[in-house]
Amino acid sequence: MPSSDATHAPAVAGIMSRPVVTARRDATVTEAAGLMKESRVGSVVVVDGPVGDRAVGILTERDLVRSTAAGASPTDSVEAWMTPEPVTVGPGEAVSGAFARLSEHGFRHIPVVDGEELVGIVSMRDLLKLARIQPAASLAHEVPRGLEGVEVAETAIGDVRGLEGFYHYRQYDAVELAEKRSLEDVWYLLLQGRLPSATERDAFAAEVAAARDVPAGLASVLPEIAGLAPGAAPLDLLRTTVSLLAAAEGFRPSLDVDAAELRSQAVRVCAVVPTLLTSTYRLQRGLEPVAPDPSLGYAANYLWMLTGEVPGPDHARAVEQYLISTIDHGFNASTFTARVVTSTGADLGSAVAAAIGALSGPLHGGAPSRALDMLDEIGTADRAEAWLRKAVERGDRIMGFGHRVYKTDDPRSVMLRSVAERLGGDKVELGRHIEKTAVDVLAELKPGRRLYTNVEFYAGIVMDECGVPREMFTPTFASSRVIGWCAHVLEQAADNRLIRPSARYVGPPPPEPVPEPGRDG
Repeated sequence: MPSSDATHAPAVAGIMSRPVVTARRDATVTEAAGLMKESRVGSVVVVDGPVGDRAVGILTERDLVRSTAAGASPTDSVEAWMTPEPVTVGPGEAVSGAFARLSEHGFRHIPVVDGEELVGIVSMRDLLKLARIQPAASLAHEVPRGLEGVEVAETAIGDVRGLEGFYHYRQYDAVELAEKRSLEDVWYLLLQGRLPSATERDAFAAEVAAARDVPAGLASVLPEIAGLAPGAAPLDLLRTTVSLLAAAEGFRPSLDVDAAELRSQAVRVCAVVPTLLTSTYRLQRGLEPVAPDPSLGYAANYLWMLTGEVPGPDHARAVEQYLISTIDHGFNASTFTARVVTSTGADLGSAVAAAIGALSGPLHGGAPSRALDMLDEIGTADRAEAWLRKAVERGDRIMGFGHRVYKTDDPRSVMLRSVAERLGGDKVELGRHIEKTAVDVLAELKPGRRLYTNVEFYAGIVMDECGVPREMFTPTFASSRVIGWCAHVLEQAADNRLIRPSARYVGPPPPEPVPEPGRDG
């Protein structure tokens, strides 16, 4: 690995050119052009002053072209065409500062001055010398690893405010939406930008219900797909079947379809994802898929297709509130993935399949089932403190605690705690006790380190109480998050620019030119 010094920009003095080609302010444009040609440089610094050389202007090749185009006389003074009082840098300033000013002003040359004395000049050519070790573009700023905190796009869909413990969908508090509205209402909000009227809600719910069926050709091969991968994770099968759906229905590149067609595809994919998930899950277990019921709302229909039983209203509403709370959550890894793929002009199915792949990673998709496994391992309230103490002392991660963004209570966890308490059950009481004990143990053993329950902790308790199998916890999360992904796909496609970031090279400096092959012996 290179030393840390290799990745930091040196001072301007180390790369500047000198001596500087200069001209007095009363020199003619023709004389300045001759100096540039003779010295093979792209600019002259205009100087003045009784003692030393004080930079009062700069004349570049661009200025010469401008003067010629304007019909200037060859005998005009450089003062008439120079850029007066040029931006300068000091010799001790970091190269990143010089590059930032070149980029900001669109310059190719910046004089280097020590006090008022001209001591050198920095050009793009000088920066390119440095770029053998460190690309010049990277000198202007440092990007944190993982792009943490870096704004990569603009969105009107929602926002997460981690320090405040708050997030919203199109300006509406997401928790309030989960408490007061249906999933179809919130889905409409993300697609259309506003909450629906009663008539609009009914029409949209009918549109969604009509789009839930798996196309016949794909439905006929689902048993074979499930049979080929009997041990595959549900998200793996979903990724495959979404790709097949897009191919079967002829999804074209987003670059080639209008907004209405892309919206129709988005509704179709979001509506059929629960059917694909539940069908392949049941087929893997030797059960027949359950056809969607158009009379049921989104969450109730999901539980119906999963279990084969019409859920009670309390369970349907609890799952619906969980689904609403997880539809969107800022520029998380899977949402960003969907936007990156869309930025290439790829079809909507490709964007969703890629997002599913990102969500399947354990560092993103979450582990509500693992949090529930922890509750099972602890077993009873009297074992909680000893178990948690040992886990903290070993440095183990406590499942269901902590979040990359929230530095206070995760509002989703707070809402789901109330949902769990409404449902009741032994696990709810145990969960509350473990939550309090974990906070107390951390305060004692890791003073200053505050951890709060995240969405996974109570999500597992709620879904377990509602009859969702543990292996379907994260897929259930995906069945709602796909709505957020598709909203972002539509937004990206509507004002698209290819997302093409850069990487900082940290390997050895580039070698000498590759030698011609030699001969043995």
